[in-house]
Amino acid sequence: MFESNKDSQDKKKKLVIGWFSFTCCEDSTILFTELLNDHYDEWTKVMEFRHIHALKTDNKLEDLDVAFIEGAVSSPTQEKEVIEIRQNSKYVVAIGSCACNGLPSASRNEFADEDLNEKIQWYFDNFDYSKKVRKLDDVIKVDDNVDGCPMNVDTFFSVVKKYLDLFEIT
Repeated sequence: MFESNKDSQDKKKKLVIGWFSFTCCEDSTILFTELLNDHYDEWTKVMEFRHIHALKTDNKLEDLDVAFIEGAVSSPTQEKEVIEIRQNSKYVVAIGSCACNGLPSASRNEFADEDLNEKIQWYFDNFDYSKKVRKLDDVIKVDDNVDGCPMNVDTFFSVVKKYLDLFEIT
């Protein structure tokens, strides 16, 4: 007859997010999981973690409000994946230096062709690598950036607040 507080909280509108990681050291993913130690209870009231491999195995790439993407794009497969993420997300936020400016992952772009000795060329020949590593907005439209290696926490909090406000979630 009456909804319990828990039922009404479960039906409350939440920001649907995904967290993705590509070519990088994943320091921002580690930092994000550490932030959950302090913010999990408050965030689960206002956010639905629909896709986060670091946290769960039942991930869905559909109807995301915001996709947070860490890392540079270094392969044709990754390019297809970030395009698919963009197509399934209202907004995309580049997380960390590799996603925002390509570095340090893109440092291999500076190798001259003559520097690609037999050992390095072997990796290009035997793995799914693009000739160049690209920052995220070289591949898809990015709506916001949270730079840093690892990401700047204050900027991350500001971006999260921006999208909670944008979607009118309190």
